[in-house]
Amino acid sequence: MSEKKLGYIPNYARFIMGGSAGMGATVFVQPLDLVKNRMQMSGVGGAAKAHKSSLHAIAFILRQEGFFGVYNGLSAGLLRQATYTTTRLGVYTSLMEKFKSPDGSPPSFLLKCALGMTAGAIGSFIGTPSEISLIRMTSDGRLPLEQRRNYTSVFNALYRIIKEEGVLTLWRGCGPTVTRAVVVNAAQLATYSQAKQALLSTSYFKDDLLCHFGASMISGLATTIASMPVDIAKTRVQNMKIIDGKPEYRGAMEVFLNVIRQEGVFALWKGFTPCYFRIGPHTVLTFIFLEQLQHQARKHFGVLTAL
Repeated sequence: MSEKKLGYIPNYARFIMGGSAGMGATVFVQPLDLVKNRMQMSGVGGAAKAHKSSLHAIAFILRQEGFFGVYNGLSAGLLRQATYTTTRLGVYTSLMEKFKSPDGSPPSFLLKCALGMTAGAIGSFIGTPSEISLIRMTSDGRLPLEQRRNYTSVFNALYRIIKEEGVLTLWRGCGPTVTRAVVVNAAQLATYSQAKQALLSTSYFKDDLLCHFGASMISGLATTIASMPVDIAKTRVQNMKIIDGKPEYRGAMEVFLNVIRQEGVFALWKGFTPCYFRIGPHTVLTFIFLEQLQHQARKHFGVLTAL
């Protein structure tokens, strides 16, 4: 397919489309994000219950907190997409456009990885305050009533964190957050494009929803395997409390050592199932929404695609 531009989609529109696509996907996958975070914090500190599996965690949440309990932290999840995903997809699509070959062919796989890593690092730094709010809000229900933070919304969480712990706490765990984002985006954005290209090279797939789903699930598997150890360190550092003036962990490396020593090496992949089944569908939905938004943007800005 050759593309002839009769107009140009401005960068601000790329950022808006990226964030909107991510927010739309989050509405559907927020329960899986909550289950993943609960399992990663399972058995830590004053946790009321150690979850043995994803189904066990879901049943416990529904029984203790009701149906809408699986949507705790949704406001933080949406703000995270409005900051992190807006930035990472906006930066990535802009860079992909910038680094296209003169003949219009996409960048190489290694360059896609580099662009994804760059976009992820920038987006994660901007999105860390909403990330820490999301971690705390989704983890709160695992604690006894007297130990819960009881944030009423993401804005209440941000206000209280600044008031009670200082503004720099909003970027606690920024190091592992950025590291995870670099790993996730290098894997997710690059392997999605590569997996889609590989599927289309066969006689079984065409560029439709089934192909997008298959590429997303392949990408999600690679992303989940690579990112889970960093993700669990990020989750525990951002959710930790200061006890007698001392933090529970001095950094991500202490989390790794504690988890391996106390829970076993495979605990670094605790919450793997909900994480995988969140990343895959979230990628599918994000790219479906993004493609529809881009289609409308091309019509609005006069960018025509000729077959």
